[in-house]
Amino acid sequence: MKSKQVKHGTERAAQRSLFKALGLIDEEMNRPFIGIVNSHNEIVPGHTHLDKIAEAVKSGVRMAGGVPFEFHTIAVCDGIAMGHTGMKYSLASRELIADSIEIMATAHGFDALVFIPNCDKVVPGMLMAAARLNLPSIFISGGPMLSGATTDRRVSLSQVFEGVGAIAAGKINEQQLKHLEDNACPTCGSCAGMFTANSMNCLTEALGIGLPGNGTIPAVYSERIRLAKTAGTKIMELFEKDIKPKDIMTKAAFTNAIHIDMAIGCSTNSVLHLMAIANEANIDIDLSIFNEISSSTPHLCKISPAGDHHMEDLYRAGGVQAIYNELSKKNLINKECITVTGTTIGENIATRPVLDSTVIRPVDNPYSLTGGLAILYGNLAEEGAIVKRSAVSEEMLEHEGTARVFNSEEEAVEAILNNKIKSKDVIVIRYEGPQGGPGMREMLTPTSALAGMGLDKEVALITDGRFSGATKGAAIGHVSPEAAEGGIIGLIEDGDLIRINIPALKLEVLVDEGILSERKSNWQAPELSIKTGYVKQYAKMVQSASTGAIFKK
Repeated sequence: MKSKQVKHGTERAAQRSLFKALGLIDEEMNRPFIGIVNSHNEIVPGHTHLDKIAEAVKSGVRMAGGVPFEFHTIAVCDGIAMGHTGMKYSLASRELIADSIEIMATAHGFDALVFIPNCDKVVPGMLMAAARLNLPSIFISGGPMLSGATTDRRVSLSQVFEGVGAIAAGKINEQQLKHLEDNACPTCGSCAGMFTANSMNCLTEALGIGLPGNGTIPAVYSERIRLAKTAGTKIMELFEKDIKPKDIMTKAAFTNAIHIDMAIGCSTNSVLHLMAIANEANIDIDLSIFNEISSSTPHLCKISPAGDHHMEDLYRAGGVQAIYNELSKKNLINKECITVTGTTIGENIATRPVLDSTVIRPVDNPYSLTGGLAILYGNLAEEGAIVKRSAVSEEMLEHEGTARVFNSEEEAVEAILNNKIKSKDVIVIRYEGPQGGPGMREMLTPTSALAGMGLDKEVALITDGRFSGATKGAAIGHVSPEAAEGGIIGLIEDGDLIRINIPALKLEVLVDEGILSERKSNWQAPELSIKTGYVKQYAKMVQSASTGAIFKK
């Protein structure tokens, strides 16, 4: 029992006195101390209800004989941070979350941990901490938001972002945009599509570190509270059996999770985060494995923004376990991987068939024979770039167009909303990478504006920044090396021809190598846009997106 170091023996009398100041009795001193890592706050819609999840977890821990102690982490809402300086802090928060949990768990001698994340960088930050600390751990997220509705369709947050572009193009009026604004986000929870938060919660379940249902049970369902209580009891079982994150998050478990990633068509951010989590677990995963697994994994789901279904549809269809069940029919899953249930994936999915084949297609009738994400290479992305292939229209899978170059997201958005972008253009947004941003901002504002204006089937966008899972269209991110590192993306000029071939996994600028070399000799790295505080230090430590944007060692 790790907590013995803070509570057992004559020399720990002072520490016991401090615990008694919290109201603990001697009987509790002999029980396991369980840390409840909660990202609850009152500004993020996906986190505002996590206090109720934590209470349910603590009830479960107490029922099973443990002593729970709740502490908190920060959480950024990417939707609120989108389109301004605040987004520079989102990815950077991932490392801060992992570090702060390491500090709290180590300083206070917890025996095991229950993690309560929900949105965006909190989930991977907590997974990184779990792997790093390697204490018995279980995840219980806050769950997805229900979709909203207008008079003619179901909607989520992405349609509101697209509405900004639609109003600029004269396709809707202010009243219609207000109706979208009022109805797109009807409940608490992580936004209702297969955006980054829900992608990572599904992948947490896929890795085996979250209970079945963790990724898809809606936030407002009582079943979510029951799952939280179960997680509280299960952590005591994991502690007693000494089952730790590295026992669960093996190379085989990551391979399984990437199959799920491809079958669902998760956010492009999932690649960034899976690599960072694997790094903490001392497992070697690089970009090449994603294309390798994609080539053999059928794409079975089209959840918004790729299609019209939302997370509650995936829940009713059987969720992650049902997708595992379907993939296992082609022997794509290692069913021997252990999970926090105490049983294997094979045992977990035995009674979890697909309940709605219109949401989760059969493996012999997929949307495509290959997965929902693709890693592109070429002279413009020597270390790789990524696209959510499942959300790209057929006519944009191959595209050649003229570069329109912008050195910040704001410059590009201004041009888009002022109708300065033409059909066949390729928008290039650079100096938005991990180092150059700093912080690698998401580009949902420009991609949604293009979609809302009806240009997502005519215009491509490439960036060394990244995209929200809500992005659709030929939006290619994570271009590496980034512009601030001297990557080719920093040498492109207006008028250069860019060729995109997603089926062939190619991304190229059609400029003579001699001309690029000449431009390189005249290139100078720009100054950081933020010169103080945390993100300045982050820029010094962070590596390329091709590494998962992990810190230098």
